[in-house]
Amino acid sequence: MLVKDYTTMETSLGSVERIQEYIDMPQELTGAIASAHPPAAWPTRGDIEVSDLVVRYGQNDQPVLRDISFTVHDEERIGIVGRTGSGKTTLANSFFRLTEATEGRIVIDGIDISNIGLEDLRTRLTIISQDPVLFEGTIRSNLDIREEYEDHELWESLRRVHLVHIEEASPNGQLLIIGPITSLDDPVNEGGSNFSRGQRQLICLARTLLRQSKIIIMDEATASVDAETDNKIQEIIREEFQHATILCISHRLKTVIDSDRILVLNEGMIAEFDTPYRLINDPDSLFRYLCEQSGELESLTEMVRQENPDEYDAEIYDYQTEHDSDRTENELENEIDDDQDDQGQEEIAESPPQYRDSPDE
Repeated sequence: MLVKDYTTMETSLGSVERIQEYIDMPQELTGAIASAHPPAAWPTRGDIEVSDLVVRYGQNDQPVLRDISFTVHDEERIGIVGRTGSGKTTLANSFFRLTEATEGRIVIDGIDISNIGLEDLRTRLTIISQDPVLFEGTIRSNLDIREEYEDHELWESLRRVHLVHIEEASPNGQLLIIGPITSLDDPVNEGGSNFSRGQRQLICLARTLLRQSKIIIMDEATASVDAETDNKIQEIIREEFQHATILCISHRLKTVIDSDRILVLNEGMIAEFDTPYRLINDPDSLFRYLCEQSGELESLTEMVRQENPDEYDAEIYDYQTEHDSDRTENELENEIDDDQDDQGQEEIAESPPQYRDSPDE
């Protein structure tokens, strides 16, 4: 009996320790600041300016992000890549002030986010993370937590992410709903366990569509789904979020290869920030090196060329002029690729050990 009581007490002490961690956790600042409410429609454009951002997790810790500065224009889609520990998720968290900046600032549509309340900030931006967040309840309560939308708006958001197909089943106008969701009152288990991971992510996308956020941050949103679901989600994003500014963090380079620009982080600093076409065709580029390490350089290069036919035609023309060549386009393409591969191999041989030896993310 004594042994049993001792074992129970020892187990319970672990709970006490976890409770103490919450007690010791620093309290966040107030959710709303009455004198600093942003305009009701903020952000209206989605312009982002990050200036000299420095982030530490502890006062005496080394910076996780150092001197981060970049500008994003409204409706741009920015891919963010880098090795594990390069600071990608910390950067995403900084937009929601989950970790407060030590130095520098983030300005969205002319407003410094450090000057407004957390509730105002977090209800105006949207993040889609690797683990979809669903609560026990119904489809309706998960899509419309604040009960702000009409039923037809909820159905429309589900239709746009291909979770349901709606058609008229009879002349009297009765609707037939086809798909994994047949009613807005369909139950959702805790964590959405009665749906597949891909379906849970699509429900989160439907919720994002309802909110019509001008800034959407995707943090490895498709990392845990299969390639087919990933392609479906990327297609939905391209079609349905054309008027939003998107920051997409992904270790899958195919996910970000069609971005307007790609931000490459390395050891908490910006290594590169340019178009995919320029980065992948630069033999000195860290992004190109990451593509090579992934084993997908050839397919990624082809995808970039298809997305940028004008730039590729100009590259062929410039190469032909420089070499006074009358060879066919296919012959020139192979020669250009060989030249870039040779330069890339030389760069890898000369690259710092942390680039050569660190494992792929």
